[in-house]
Amino acid sequence: MKKFLTLLLLSAQVTMAHAQAWYVNPVINQSLPDPTVIRVGQDFYLYATENIRNTPIYTSRDLVHWNFTGTCFTDETRPQMVPRGRIWAPDINRIGDRYVLYYSKSEWGGEWECGIGVATAEQPQGPFTDVGKLFISNEIGVQNSIDPFYIEDHGRKYLFWGSFRGIYGIELADDGLSVRQGAEKVQIAGTHTEGTYIHYRDGYYYLIGSAGTCCEGERSTYHLVVARAKNVFGPYLDRKGGSAMQNHFEMLLHRSDLVVGPGHCSEIVQDDAGQDWILYHGFDAKDIDGGRKVYLDRVQWDAQGWPFIDGQVPSANAAAPQFGENAGR
Repeated sequence: MKKFLTLLLLSAQVTMAHAQAWYVNPVINQSLPDPTVIRVGQDFYLYATENIRNTPIYTSRDLVHWNFTGTCFTDETRPQMVPRGRIWAPDINRIGDRYVLYYSKSEWGGEWECGIGVATAEQPQGPFTDVGKLFISNEIGVQNSIDPFYIEDHGRKYLFWGSFRGIYGIELADDGLSVRQGAEKVQIAGTHTEGTYIHYRDGYYYLIGSAGTCCEGERSTYHLVVARAKNVFGPYLDRKGGSAMQNHFEMLLHRSDLVVGPGHCSEIVQDDAGQDWILYHGFDAKDIDGGRKVYLDRVQWDAQGWPFIDGQVPSANAAAPQFGENAGR
């Protein structure tokens, strides 16, 4: 009997270990559009468009289990740029000794009055102090100036942005808090995408964007596409050499029977086993009214160096990221 109980206990432990090695999408069952994520030590911090007012912050240690920990701003510290606008599509970064959050501020349809601002904090959980606007659409001359993305390249700091009116980049000052004096904007892609993210890997810059309609529930056509270049300012091309300036991209992720309108991905992050992952939003087909929830999928790379997600569709469940002592198993 004792031997039987021991075997039963061991079997339960193996079953539990196996269960812990898998996850189920969505990983956050809450509307958190346009996620951005940063790793600080063993913790991940996720920020999103403010369906939770004042820009929500979630934390996790494994990219699967997330806890709401507060907001970047309060009603008193909320950015006043575009006073009636909402805070959309944040982008979190560590620049020097502080955390820098770029954000869009916009009213729906206000494509010439919207713009991009920046806030800073000493800790990833805030509180964030608004520094103010970088630019407004009608000042920079780019309609629908939203969806900021920051990248450092060869010692210089750049901001890329845009939403279906062209994707642009411009150099920032050394502290990342303003446009460098005399800098000129450069267009890198046409009118096919928004939600820009650029990932550098093995000599290539991968421009990932979201195409289609983001916010129409069951009718949403959002999906992720990708092009690549040898220079951060392009030219970005698809597999056949078609230019992103003429809206040529490769498909990366599209809708499934379970997820409608997957798109606007986070940064690619690595687990402790060296595997790459992205978070993104999508509508749960069984709960359309629940908004754009957060999904997780592994990004792999083919023999030609192009990123892919299995089946080009969101996973229902999959092997989980590996962290700590479980990495490499």
